[in-house]
Amino acid sequence: MHITRTQRWRDRRCHWIPNATEIDPKRLAVDVISTKHQAAPFVRIHHYTASMPVARLSVGLFANAKGGRSELVGVCVFSHPVNDASVPKNAGLADPRTACDLGRLVIEDSQGGNAETFLIARAFRLLRREKPEILSVISYADPVRRLDADGNIVLPGHCGGVYSSAGSQYSGRSSPRTDLILPDGQPISSRAISKIRNAECGQRYAMDALLNAGARPPSFGEERAHWLADLERTGFLRRRRHPGCHA
Repeated sequence: MHITRTQRWRDRRCHWIPNATEIDPKRLAVDVISTKHQAAPFVRIHHYTASMPVARLSVGLFANAKGGRSELVGVCVFSHPVNDASVPKNAGLADPRTACDLGRLVIEDSQGGNAETFLIARAFRLLRREKPEILSVISYADPVRRLDADGNIVLPGHCGGVYSSAGSQYSGRSSPRTDLILPDGQPISSRAISKIRNAECGQRYAMDALLNAGARPPSFGEERAHWLADLERTGFLRRRRHPGCHA
């Protein structure tokens, strides 16, 4: 686990910069941005999951660029909690609407090592202004290293050093689980698998995620549960036990 370098993402690949590098605050600005037109495209291009959570507020980090333009170099997304039960567990609040997740934090490697805390501090101020009903923000750090089918590291894992530096309170770990891993090292959510297996609303989107990752299409008349079992039997889907993320 690296403790002297800061983890960044560009084109869905992990990059590292020295912690000692610093930003120039005079050349940066933070503001609320459009989730659909600004935050989502940036996250899908750079974040390792290439996916967006259900956002409640998106905030952007802008840097001075050539010709006097402002360039989006970072995004912070406050999202709906993945599970309502996490709100009383990690935030001590009974109403799920009074908390949100820090669903995505993505900054390009062009910025200095302290850009994360710079962005988070200002994003929290904007969150208080735009969503005063939110009293707590829950963030997760996944310590598990993820590998693709060829053994290449997709995600080195981290313990939330940025959140610690920002003064967050550690509340333990999320519940252990068993993930189904795609060939590129990314997990597919248990909820997506359940939608496919039980033919629930949203199954088409979940199936498309598997097909886009290279899964064989189900045969005509093949039961979805049998299809999923065969993807696992042939090694397209791999099981991996996850001890839970730091919260």
